[in-house]
Amino acid sequence: MATPNIKEITTQDEWHAHVASLPGTTLLVIFFYAPWAAPCTQMGSVLNAIAEEYAKEGSPATSWVSINAEEIVDVSETYDVVAVPYVVLQRNDQVLETVSGSNPAVVRKAVEKHAPKDGATTNGQEPAAGEAVTEEEKLTPEEELNKKLRGLVSAADVMLFMKGTPGDPQCGFSRQMVGILRERSVKYGFFNILADDDVRQGLKVFADWPTYPQLWVSGELVGGLDIVKEELENDPDYFKKYSVPKTQTAGAA
Repeated sequence: MATPNIKEITTQDEWHAHVASLPGTTLLVIFFYAPWAAPCTQMGSVLNAIAEEYAKEGSPATSWVSINAEEIVDVSETYDVVAVPYVVLQRNDQVLETVSGSNPAVVRKAVEKHAPKDGATTNGQEPAAGEAVTEEEKLTPEEELNKKLRGLVSAADVMLFMKGTPGDPQCGFSRQMVGILRERSVKYGFFNILADDDVRQGLKVFADWPTYPQLWVSGELVGGLDIVKEELENDPDYFKKYSVPKTQTAGAA
């Protein structure tokens, strides 16, 4: 997942060469992703932004890489990657911490714990009494979920929350929605709500829409299958700006 501040590792040899080139004091942040998984798009943006902050401030020494978990399987298995997004923090070949899922606050906290911007050494300890607590740490579980949902619905210009995956829809409505998007060569992201019950239940309240699938465009809810069909009846070019040329492969981002 190429981003300006994260190096994409494409082969196992490249991986070994990169690790060998790092000084022992460098914090290596490894981002495992799958191109079809919508939450990975969000996490890639989050990590890129954090990496940019460290690059601008010039300290401490960090290295940021991304790896397609399905392409470089040997490396994925080394770190026991079973779901994406998955972030590993290591220094001098020692794993310090891992973060599974797409919670930006948890990832930022982990990075800053092991590479504090002021150069202080925490040794993995919790903040001492009296130290400032960030706003992210003050969030309630409900606020954390809403923050996650805001990120998910905006992870791609067109986001489909469905039962199952585009290759294996788990309900007829989701299958029809995928068919509509594919017929129009729409480039979209998706989220399998069956894999995360917090998202499944939380998005119903967040969107004030009780059923799935749900289609979101530019961070705004369009609705379910019936609403999408109505939009297309009123405007056959409704998805035109989100479509890719026929020569490219349309589908889940």
